[in-house]
Amino acid sequence: MATAARRSASAQPRRHAAHALSREVALRAVRSLYHELALYPKPGLVSLVDNGSHTDMDAATFMRSLFSLRHYYARICRAGYDGVPFIELKKLGIAAEQRMMAATKGINTHRGAIFALGLLCAAMGRVRALRMTLTPAALRTALLLHWGEELAAHTHAIGDSHGRQAATRHAASGAREEGALGLPSVFDVGLPALQTALARGAPMLNARVEAIFALMSHISDTNIYHRGGAQGADTVRHAARHFLQQGGTANPQWKEHALTCHQRFIAQRLSPGGAADLLAATCLVHSLTAMPPP
Repeated sequence: MATAARRSASAQPRRHAAHALSREVALRAVRSLYHELALYPKPGLVSLVDNGSHTDMDAATFMRSLFSLRHYYARICRAGYDGVPFIELKKLGIAAEQRMMAATKGINTHRGAIFALGLLCAAMGRVRALRMTLTPAALRTALLLHWGEELAAHTHAIGDSHGRQAATRHAASGAREEGALGLPSVFDVGLPALQTALARGAPMLNARVEAIFALMSHISDTNIYHRGGAQGADTVRHAARHFLQQGGTANPQWKEHALTCHQRFIAQRLSPGGAADLLAATCLVHSLTAMPPP
């Protein structure tokens, strides 16, 4: 009895630390989703200013969606802290997607973000549980070491989303492929673009614009393939690269250039939702790695 009591008492600080961590990480995850929503101008995407290329969703839809996810991010961070297998993370993600769909009345606002940001929250839990030094590389390492094999198997599982159908039809990569590789577009494209802009003194808004255009120029966005096919994907990549080649947000006319791109995407019904999800994930990595030590 005494041994059990001592064991329970010794576990209390760990449980308290995991609970506090999961709440803070969830807050930062939801805040990252909001930062993506609030960013403007960002071509073809829903913002607080307009609905971009969408007629079925607006900022209020996204707000209901991200509010519905707040407990999910806490739960999956705690699950990561406890080192659960990927199948348990997947169950949490499926339940979160069901809550999102209920909140939005069947509109897919954040399916990719449920996956990408959920993985990052779980990885953050592992990093803290193992007392690893908190860096972007540590988050990616934790993700691949603990769930890499299962993520790779998940990539080949059959799915019926528009993104999966587009990925199969056009040999494009989607959220599953990103996850299996440890979110390379976040760590190798989005985050460096954000950090480079901040290092030169750019405001955070400009840095986020740089990051999303860098992501648009790089990824094979299944959202774009679904809405615009291969031609639409070429349009998005070319427009993003042209914006960056003009100097990005360092160009005094960057807002006009971004707005022109925005209007062009609206006219062609192009919406780089995959890049938007990865921008939110980029914002989360930047936020998590700024957290003070426990």
